Amino acid sequence: MNMSSVKKVPIFVGLLVAYVTVGKPASLCQIRGNPEFPVLSKEGDAMIGGAFSIYSEITQPSLFFTERPTAFKCTSINLREFRFAQTMIFAIEEINKKQDLLPNMSIGYRIYDNCASTLSSMRAVMALMNGDELASGNSCSGQSAVHAIIGASESSSTIILSRTAGPFQIPVISHSATCECLSNRKEYPSFFRTIASDLYQSHALAELVKSFGWKWVGAVNSDNDYGNNGMAIFLSAAQEKEVCVEYSEKINRAEPEKLLKVIEVIKKSTAQVIVGFLSHFEMNNLLEQLSLHNITGRQFIGVEAWITADSLVTPTSFSVLGGALGFAVEKANISGLEDFLVRDFWEAEFQCNETNTEHILKTCKENSDLFQLKGDDDDLEKLRYHANIYKAIYAVAQSLHNILKCSDSQGCDKALEIKPWEVVEALKHVNFTIKNGERVWFDHTGAAVNRYEIVNWQRGSDGSIEFKPVGYYDASLPSDQRFALNSEAIIWPGGGKEAPISVCSESCRPGTYKVLQKGKHVCCFDCVPCAVGEFSNTTDSIDCKKCPKAYWSNQNRDACLPKNIEFLSFTEIMGKILVIFTLFGVLLTSIVATLFLNNKDTPLVKANNSELSFLLLFSLSMCFLCSLTFIGQPTEWSCMLRHTAFGITFVLCISCILGKTIVVLMAFKATLPGSNVMKWFGPAQQKLTVLFFTFIQIIICILWLTINPPFAYKNMTYYKEKIILECALGSSVGFWTVLGYIGLLALLCFVLAFLARKLPDSFNEAKHITFSMLIFCAVWLTFIPAYFSSPGNLTVAVEIFAILASSYGILFCIFAPKCFILVLKPELNTKKHMLGKTQC
Repeated sequence: MNMSSVKKVPIFVGLLVAYVTVGKPASLCQIRGNPEFPVLSKEGDAMIGGAFSIYSEITQPSLFFTERPTAFKCTSINLREFRFAQTMIFAIEEINKKQDLLPNMSIGYRIYDNCASTLSSMRAVMALMNGDELASGNSCSGQSAVHAIIGASESSSTIILSRTAGPFQIPVISHSATCECLSNRKEYPSFFRTIASDLYQSHALAELVKSFGWKWVGAVNSDNDYGNNGMAIFLSAAQEKEVCVEYSEKINRAEPEKLLKVIEVIKKSTAQVIVGFLSHFEMNNLLEQLSLHNITGRQFIGVEAWITADSLVTPTSFSVLGGALGFAVEKANISGLEDFLVRDFWEAEFQCNETNTEHILKTCKENSDLFQLKGDDDDLEKLRYHANIYKAIYAVAQSLHNILKCSDSQGCDKALEIKPWEVVEALKHVNFTIKNGERVWFDHTGAAVNRYEIVNWQRGSDGSIEFKPVGYYDASLPSDQRFALNSEAIIWPGGGKEAPISVCSESCRPGTYKVLQKGKHVCCFDCVPCAVGEFSNTTDSIDCKKCPKAYWSNQNRDACLPKNIEFLSFTEIMGKILVIFTLFGVLLTSIVATLFLNNKDTPLVKANNSELSFLLLFSLSMCFLCSLTFIGQPTEWSCMLRHTAFGITFVLCISCILGKTIVVLMAFKATLPGSNVMKWFGPAQQKLTVLFFTFIQIIICILWLTINPPFAYKNMTYYKEKIILECALGSSVGFWTVLGYIGLLALLCFVLAFLARKLPDSFNEAKHITFSMLIFCAVWLTFIPAYFSSPGNLTVAVEIFAILASSYGILFCIFAPKCFILVLKPELNTKKHMLGKTQC
């Protein structure tokens, strides 16, 4: 056989040697030791190998390296794996009966038991490649005994098969090995699978966990390629979805003592959800310990490897796994399969009698316990992976059909030699539909894009455990359509209808934000209320946002409301009180004016310069009334009016008082011999003086209003929680100039009145003016610090108070003594008393 044209396979290099014996002319290539025989086999024109864990427990012999080790002993039949082997035979027999796929050819099979062990998997794959012939003549190179290998069920065992058969380009097609590591085409160029990679399942697990709001979970995985790779992808996906993993523990079937450590971790944990990325062997071991330690009520999230495993259904398992959710391979109905598994297989394919060859009889004897499964049909309704094996066999058959150029009329060209690498290439391009309507094809990683069912462990009406479908995950759909779940159909642990809660910290409600707990996971945090003026309107906010300038946070700190706008209004109590005092001042002024008007021809009124008195009373009325412009909502016009009205009316008032003070001084000078002072300061000059001083204030106000007038202003700085609507000064220089001018006139009036205080008693009005100016100056000097220190609308109240206080001070100090004489002492209102010593 030409080495350049055909891929040669060495016959187990470690076990085959050129056995040379002295005296023998020829050297034979012979197996040292006993060959491995298949559990089930049948010869055919093309051979397909299989490796399944028909027995799930292996007893390894002691290795002392002083004697030949005894053979492995496998025990504990695994019905599910045995069904896989039966399904493989069913598919092969069905193809052999067909006349359209491989019409003139037959497919044979060699099925080995790998005992759920990687070591036994190595022995199985070597036997599949080499065959079971004791000797192969003079050459240790030859064609592989099989053209393709189906299996294994576990990723770790499948990796052994692929790495061993890969260098010889023998295709390995697995029905349930989902490890993402097998997608690496550089390491596993001849590997295929009829199931989806764990890349999809791991992301789906994270999506499932997040969909129920579980942010605090535990994780347990098999300590092998399947569990470690799958869990690594899940942990990464969980981190992206802000799901925290409290613990991540590994279980190794070869180290049972570590299982107790995992149990202790689960006991102490606070996570109510456990993600188990385990094979059904490790899950079975974990389940036994959980039942033994009475750990119940946890929500398990499972993977396709164990969520529908019949071996986990025990009398005590539902107390632990009841309500479990997980992803399972979809059921597929293959017509004729159930009858074959229960009846036809035992009648046609597994006959053990005297007509069999010696090694078949030996195999029958070693596997005699398989006969106890004859007629067993309890598991038929739960078959899931069998369709994947069925598709794998048909994929190989389709590849052979293409390689051998089969046709209905001429059949297949048997003269063509089937080379393993040709089968690999043909598998890459298969695309067909099996009889149940499913399409079979492989993507660029050698995997079939599959659809998972989401199943829920529930108890049926008869008390049996059911794996009820409650949703699906379809990796072939767009990412936003892959996941669908009927939450109402789920029964949770304990039989509840409400999903359990599994969080390290309760979600922070709107109005609070998360503060991570030092040294703990990001899912462990404290909820801190937002500060005043800040808000958060989402759950689990990482910070609080400041409210816009014109808004303020509500009491719950979950929204911003418009700030209350405050100003001194007519409706509030303070506004009403000030209005009453204002109107009362106007009323008193009107009474005084009326009283003076009724007594205008009396000596007292005449002696006090009646014209200036009436002008003073008018200006006082205006001073009282101008305080009303300070009450109410500030507007552009009201702000300009209030300050100018205040400035002009008070200057008019003080000018009148100043005029009266000068009249007092002039009158005293006029009584001196030879003085004609009053000729120069008569009534006309007095009026002009008042108008002159007032005109100056009017000019100041006009300049102020022209250059930078007062305006309505929303003060948001003094109070954070409310807006003070006030009148900004515009030009501070203008305001203080107006106020300073009033103060200057008041000071001048005070000085002149003070100088005239000791004049003869007939002219003692100077004393009244002195006292009124003293009160006026005291009020306005007190006003300055009070104005700057009063918050909000109290600033306006202070200003109004100063206006009213100074106005009442002038009214009472100047006019109260005169009103007393006019009303209560009219007998003193005579010229005689005015010229004499009159007490006012």
